[in-house]
Parts: sequence; structure tokens; C-alpha cells
Amino acid sequence: MKVSIIGCGTMGITYAKNLASMEEADLAGVCDVDAARAEEAAKAGGTRAYSDYRTMLEKENPDVVCVCLPTYLHKRTVIELARLGKHVICEKPIGLTLEEADAMIEACRENGVRLFVGHVVRFFPNYADAAGQIARGETGGPGVAHLKRYGSYPQGNGQWYHDRSKSGGVIMDLMIHDIDFVRSVYGEADAVYAAKAQAGGDDPFEYAMVTIRFRNGAIANLTAYWGYPGPFTTEAEFAGSQGVLRLGSESSRSLIVTSKEKEREGKAAVQVPQSPMRHDPYYRELKHFLACIRDGSEPLVTAEDARAALEIALAAERSCRTGQPAAIGGKRA
Repeated sequence: MKVSIIGCGTMGITYAKNLASMEEADLAGVCDVDAARAEEAAKAGGTRAYSDYRTMLEKENPDVVCVCLPTYLHKRTVIELARLGKHVICEKPIGLTLEEADAMIEACRENGVRLFVGHVVRFFPNYADAAGQIARGETGGPGVAHLKRYGSYPQGNGQWYHDRSKSGGVIMDLMIHDIDFVRSVYGEADAVYAAKAQAGGDDPFEYAMVTIRFRNGAIANLTAYWGYPGPFTTEAEFAGSQGVLRLGSESSRSLIVTSKEKEREGKAAVQVPQSPMRHDPYYRELKHFLACIRDGSEPLVTAEDARAALEIALAAERSCRTGQPAAIGGKRA
């Protein structure tokens, strides 16, 4: 299957490396308006670099296009690709509004192409194992979950993250990983309460706390932090009537070495969670999506799942603004 990539930032290069190592994928060009970034991704994936994606599509004629662009560019790019008959793998979040998400989903449906959204946490083995154990009732009935996700403040080529009209901020971009995961475990949510602290200047940060109430009675407390001074860190705890399940980025590593990091050129604009596996979760995610295109099966993460996670994130943002709980899906808070 011929696969092209639009957008060669941190995620575009991650995708390029993984697709280049798959027998079932032919990495057919990468594109970025920044020629240096496009060349870097092309070198990483052993393919050709382009600065105009329409030229790339014409010359390469891919079956699938990965959209690794800033969030505010997702809608128009995905809709254009759908009209050209291309299957789409889009980075999360699906969009900035529910209207954008709906337009993307409908465009792909009307044109008979598949739309996948990269909520990669579901493909981390420790999270996948936790979801399986909870589904089998290992922790008992619905209880309380605590999840956190901390990373450095986006920098360099990630400056668009700082513009809320383009990224949506820390809840929409970072916490949405855990929002999608807890929804996959507990089902539909009916209300959310959130608070946030942030600062700009020479030492910027954005910190958010969100509590989600689910229809089955479970409660999830999530925190997300842009500006964390340490390595990318994740933790999760699920407590039910019969037990407690814990996991995290530190406990999943067999060897931990911590040293003072020196500033270096070419540092990624955003941190990407690492994995000790031979093939990282992005490889597993991409391989799964390509298999779904090939055999027509339902993906682990649907476009509708991505829309639902966005709906919760948007409700959390409303709660931050009003200081009051926000309802989800027409339910009363």
C-alpha cells in the first residue's frame, strides 16, 4: 500500500521511520513547507521530499495519506484528500470543534474512504493490558481513575501550540490522549469539571485538572502539564470495588538512567512518549490502520471515538471558563 505523509514535524518523522520499516507499506513521499524538515523526514524514511503536497499526490498517487499537520489545518486537508479518494490517517485531535470533526467524518463517508485518528495510547501495551483487565472485571465494578501526562512546553517548530486558536491548548492537545483512553474503559461521560493555571513569559507552563463523571458511575481525575522540567511522564491508577491497577512510564521501563540534558540543535518541538519495545506504539497503530483498510475491519479507535474525546475536551474548556460543571451530550451537569 502506497502511503504519503503531509507534515514533517516530530510526528511526521516518527511516522516516516515506522512506515519505512513495514513490509506492507511503501512510503511514497513526504511533504512539508519547510524544505529542511521535509528532507529530514525523507532521509529517515528513505523516500522523496516535497514542499507542495498537491505535487506529491500527483506524482506519487498514494492509497493512504497521513496528516501530521497542526490541528487547525486538519479539516481542510482531510476533506480535500477525501474528495481525491484517499484514505486518511490523521493525527489527534481530530479537529478544534465538533463541526470540524463532523465535516471530516462526513466527507470521508461520502467519498467512500476511511478516516483514522491517531489516539496512540490505546496501542501502548501497558495501557492495552490495563483496559483488558478492567473489561474482564479484575478490579471490580466502576470506581475512580487517576491519570496524569506531563511533558515539556512545546518549543522550536512547535510554536503554533502556543496559539489556542490553532492547538486548543494543553487539554485539547495533550490531555485528550487520556480522555480517549478513560472513555474507552468506562464508556460515555455525562459531565465534566475542570480548572487550569497557565503563564507565559520566559518560563511558560499550562497545567489543567479535569474530573469526568461517566454514566456507569465511574469518576476519572486527569491532569496534564506543559512545562514539566523532567522527562515525558505518564501515570495511571484504576481503583474498583475489587482492587487497584497501576501503571506508568517509569514502571514500564526495565532500566532507568537519568542525566542532565544538554541543549542541542534539532531538539523535537514536542516530547513523544518512548517505549522499550522493538516496535513502538506508533508502529502498532499504523500497522493496525493499514490492516483495517486492507480487510475492511473496524479499527480499535474510530473517527467517532475521536469526536467523542473532542466533545469531552471542549466541555472541559467550557468548565474552565465558567468555573461550573459542564454537561456532555445533552445531559445535565
